[in-house]
Parts: sequence; structure tokens; C-alpha cells
Amino acid sequence: MQARPIIRLLTCGSVDDGKSTLIGRLLVETDSVPHDTVSSARSVRRAGSIIPAGEIDFSLLTDGLEAEREQGITIDVAYRSMSLLDNRRLIIADAPGHEQYTRNMAVAASRADIALVLVDATRGIRPQTLRHLTICSLMGVEKIMVVINKLDAMNFDQKVYEQLIKDLHPTVERLGIEAITYIPVSALEGDNVVYKGDRITWYSGGSLLEEIQNWREKPNTSGHSRMGVQLISRAENFRGLSGTVSQGEFALGDEVIVLPSQRKAKVSRLATFDGDIEKANTGKAVTMVLEPDVDATRGDFIEKAGDYTAPADRFSAHMVWLGEEELIHSRSYYLVNGSSVVPATITTIRHRLDIHNGEHESVRTLAMNEIGLVEIATDAPIPLTKYGENRNSGNFVLVDRVTLNTVGAGMVVHALRRATNITKHDYEINKAVRAQQKGQRAKAIWLTGLSGSGKSTIANALEKRLFAAGIHSYILDGDNLRLGLNKDLGFTKEDRAENVRRVAEVSKLMVDAGLVVIVALVSPFKQDRDHAREVFESGEFVEVWVKTPAEVCAERDPKGLYKKAKEGSLPNLTGVGQEYEPPVDAELVLDGTAEIDSNVERLMKEVL
Repeated sequence: MQARPIIRLLTCGSVDDGKSTLIGRLLVETDSVPHDTVSSARSVRRAGSIIPAGEIDFSLLTDGLEAEREQGITIDVAYRSMSLLDNRRLIIADAPGHEQYTRNMAVAASRADIALVLVDATRGIRPQTLRHLTICSLMGVEKIMVVINKLDAMNFDQKVYEQLIKDLHPTVERLGIEAITYIPVSALEGDNVVYKGDRITWYSGGSLLEEIQNWREKPNTSGHSRMGVQLISRAENFRGLSGTVSQGEFALGDEVIVLPSQRKAKVSRLATFDGDIEKANTGKAVTMVLEPDVDATRGDFIEKAGDYTAPADRFSAHMVWLGEEELIHSRSYYLVNGSSVVPATITTIRHRLDIHNGEHESVRTLAMNEIGLVEIATDAPIPLTKYGENRNSGNFVLVDRVTLNTVGAGMVVHALRRATNITKHDYEINKAVRAQQKGQRAKAIWLTGLSGSGKSTIANALEKRLFAAGIHSYILDGDNLRLGLNKDLGFTKEDRAENVRRVAEVSKLMVDAGLVVIVALVSPFKQDRDHAREVFESGEFVEVWVKTPAEVCAERDPKGLYKKAKEGSLPNLTGVGQEYEPPVDAELVLDGTAEIDSNVERLMKEVL
């Protein structure tokens, strides 16, 4: 049996604009809600509800969380389903309007075909209205319907309706939204939701339901074919790559390429639950058998060999920042696209978008719910496409590597040319040969701890012992590096992340030269230290926490920093004005109040 076509619809807009009420009425008047649920909506009331007893509170039909009913708000995205007259299935996502839940709305928008952006006629255009409209545009929603609600409170005044359209026009024009419709409604009283009614005779368009039913998906004419590998299917004498065709089609005998490895093969079999087929089109779940059986894994992509996406490790992308903590460039996150996961770093924030006037503002970070254009570098090449060509293969989310929370939603603008203009060169004299020549094991000894904990003192004593033992070493001291290589950096979170990144890269070069490099750096944030560790091969990075009580560090105060912090002239001193995140899995923990020689002795065992 052929699956029914699905339309994904999103309702969004500012808080209290009537999204839940609108969808609830749409569901009730199309008989898409169980009768016992409707009966419950006649008796249950939100806190502070003004709806008379015995009448339906339509907003309750989509709010499923108890907290939503108690607070009278929508928190999570609620999904409901109904059937259209032409047998298509409508999946409705009711998104929250509060600013702190923008992340939920953005995720729903990334899959929506139609977006209903509600405007409260009594309150006008609000910042969240513009933010949601901007996100819908960036997310590539094909059809946007601006629903001007609560016109019953304005006596269905046509001038109010037209003025709101005029107020939105600059934003719509700036975003380049072409497929947009304006619909006047009263969700509370039902005018123009399913039936047009006689109180808006000045409106010549169809009702909301009619406009939804009139929408038709644009045909995909790109000709590009792509499938993400979601599962490696194995059985006796059988190995196939399972996934869903996200774009184009594949047929028996097609020459394909597995990305990012760029291994080529031919399609020898297309297996489905209902039996083998000769051709798999967009949306078809299939298991592809290749000849020869080239190596592939979950997260890889399959495209036709004659027209494939070149893997890259540098991208320009629009970013909707969703994290409660601000975006920090030079900090490593996980980039997730479908089944693919790769470490990635925001290298540049080109600008932040002002949602009110569209201006591009120069910034060094993005706060929660802000939108900007960024450049991103991945640790390994990945075949991301332009978002405008394929929403599935051109989107990604960023995940915090410590909390594993989703902190950003990205839409690829294009791969950067520098990704294909740079080639790694391997030389015959390598790291192992250089270390062997010196008769030592190359390592990075990373000393972290509060200012005044004793890192530099321990590093100096350690290098003296190494020098005496004939071991080639070098100290990278945080203060010394800020006199040269890192003199352009301050002490904000993003500058500290960049400081650690640069020091890690220099340390890697020194380890590659066969040296033992000793790093004495506060490096207060665990995520930055973890990223530094990943630059090195297994066993090359030794994290050492010089654990000294803060009061001892303040008493020592060798550089007078604690005195300045106490006077208020040094607000970002780690441990005073800025947090220090102690290591949780350091290879070695040293007591910063112990004898220097005993600490050096323990470090020597890590080196020799």
C-alpha cells in the first residue's frame, strides 16, 4: 500500500498570539480530535482562563505537558495530525512562543513545508514575530502564511489588517520571501479558520484551511542523488548499506561513490522489506548492495559518481545559537548531520543579524537565540551540501562536548574554497624518527591550575631535570606567549579558548619535532583542555593539575593579580571573577603546596 503524502506545518509567533487556540479550533472543526478529549477541554481550565464554563478551551488540545497547562504557556513543540480532503496527511507542529524556547521552534522549522506565523492584531509586530519569521526564511520553509489573529478584538477592521502587512513588508522584502500569504482570522471565535464567515467580507482570499489545502510541494529538479547510511545490514552472505534516499534516485547498475572516503562501486541490488526493486526514488527506504563491497560505515553518504559533493573541512553557515551559554569561537563542539558526527570549531563570526532592521553587526560572540553568519572548521572532511539545494544534507546541529546539549542549528551557505586549496604534505623524516634520534619519547606535559598555583615554578624545575638528563625539551609559558604569539588575545571565554587552541597547535608541532614540551597555562575550561588533548595521538598528552587552594594562591600572589582583582581592576581573574573547572580525569594531580622536588620526581616518571 502506498504511503499517504505528508505535509508538515509549523505554527509560530510570539507568546499569547493564539497559536494553540488556532490549531485547537482547526482540529475540532475538521473532526480530528477524539470526542472525549473535546469534552475534557470543556471542563478543564488553565490558571487565569477567561473562557466561560461549558465552552471549549481550544488551546488545551495541543498543550500536552502538565507545566504548560499550569502556566498557561506552550513549552515544547506539540505535534498533532489531521487528514486533508485530497487524502494528504497534515502533521501540525505547535511551537512555543517564549524566547527561551526558540530552540524548540527552530528544530520544528527545519522540517516544515508550511509555516503559520501568527500576529496578535491587538499587540502588533513583536521581536519574537520577526525572529520566527527570520528563522523560517533561513530554514527554507517553502510557504509562509502570516496569520493575523484576534481581529474580533479590533472589530475586524480592514485598516488594522493592512497596517500590520505594511509593518511586516520591510522584513519580508529583506529576507527575500516570495511565497507568502496574509490571512485574517479570529481563532477564538472561528472566523476564517475553516469557514470564512461574513465579518470579513473585505477579504478576497480563502480560509486558513483552504490555503493549506491549496499548497503543493515544488518538484525537485536538481538531478542530484544522495542517501545517508543509517545502518550496516548484515546476514549470512549478505552485507548492505541501509538508509533513506533524501534526494534524487538510484537504480541498479548506477556507479556510486561513498563519501567521505570517495570509494567507487556499482549498485548490484536494491533490497526493501517488500522485496527487491530496480529503482529507489526520494523518500524510499532501501538497503543498497554494492559491487565491490567497499568499506562504509554509519554516517557515510552515497551519491552518484558522476555528480557528487566534494568533502570539505571549511564551511560558511548561518547559525541560530540555542545554547544558554554564548557561542565561543575557537572552542570545539560536535557537529551532527544525520548519522555523521565530527568535531568542529567556529573559527570566525562574520556578523550577527539584527532581526529588526536586517543590519549586519560586528560581534565576537553570539548569545542565546541570536542569528549570525559564521565560518566553521571540521576536524575531518564531511560532504555537506548547500542548504538551499538540500535541507537534509545542508543542515547540522552543534552539540556541547561536555553537557551533550544541542547549542546551535546551522544551515550551510557554501564550502569555503580554502578547503580544497590546502593539501597536507607528509615527509619521510617524521615524528618517530626525530624522537628516536634524540633517544626520547615526545610528549606534551600540560600543567593547569589557578594563577599562583606553582605551574611555572614546577615547569622550570622539571626542565632543569630534563636538561641534566639529556632530554630535549621546551617550556611554553602562558605569560610569555601573551607577549608575542597571543598578544592580541584578552581574557574573555572566547579569547581563552583561542589561547588554548593556539598553544595546543604549537605544542603539537614541538611534539612532532620529537621534543618534550612543557605547557604552563591556566586553561580554566575543561572543554578547551579536552580539545587540546584531541590534537595529539594517544599517550602523547599528559594533563597535570597543580592543585593549590585558592587562598594559598592569593597569599602568594606572585604577579599581584589577586590584589588587582580585590581592587576591582581585574574582573576576569580565574578563580575570582571567572570560573575554573578542575580536571576530572587528569593523568596526574600535584599538590601545589608540596616540595618542588617531590612533584618533579612524579613528573619525571611520566616522561621517562
